[in-house]
Amino acid sequence: NDRVADAVRAHPSRLAAFATLPMVDPAAAARELERAVTKLQCRGALINGTTNGLFLDHPTFAPVLEAAQALNVPIYLHPAPPPPAVQEAYFGGLPEPYGFMLSIAGWGWHTETGLHALRMIVAGVFDRFPQLQIIIGHMGEDLPFSLARASGVLSRVPGSLSRPVAESFHDHFHVTTSGYFTIPPFLCALSVVGIERLMFSVDYPYSENAVGRAFLDALPVAPADRDKIAFGNAERLLRL
Repeated sequence: NDRVADAVRAHPSRLAAFATLPMVDPAAAARELERAVTKLQCRGALINGTTNGLFLDHPTFAPVLEAAQALNVPIYLHPAPPPPAVQEAYFGGLPEPYGFMLSIAGWGWHTETGLHALRMIVAGVFDRFPQLQIIIGHMGEDLPFSLARASGVLSRVPGSLSRPVAESFHDHFHVTTSGYFTIPPFLCALSVVGIERLMFSVDYPYSENAVGRAFLDALPVAPADRDKIAFGNAERLLRL
């Protein structure tokens, strides 16, 4: 975090940073998030998937979520390779490199991160932290396509949810375009997520930056909405 802060200070008109956190020690992670935001001017934190097989809905991580809410900064929830048992059960027995690629950018990353988001909602994370904001990439990690179905099923289950799953998603999640540079998934995300919570993002080195820029230029939206996606929404959320 100190190194990335040095890079931001050297190029303040071009760069801003998310903090990296020692999630294996949630109390230390919360302290580091506070330091990174208040001392290093980081704009939030980026967390890569599960930690020792645990999702962010686990009570262990409450100090990190509490700190993010208190500091008014978002958490970017990024995919990571699946746990070994999941890798073997779901993606094993395939010719390589197909098994590995299917477990990450070809499919697995997106379904696991979408599941992560739904777990946080049904576990009541946003009832405990009502101001917490989460960013997910890849045009919503398959959730825009499936949100109505998931919400319709999960919201009918007897339990302690204070509101429909879709409502929690709309109030607490922001979506970036990273790596999804075709129009059909964008139109789905736009209709489900809404223009105010969509943000442009490249996905280097998994996708060429020029492809992402060409996609942004070709979006079938009004200029004012393109500006929201390109920079306006990020400026507001990240206080840039």
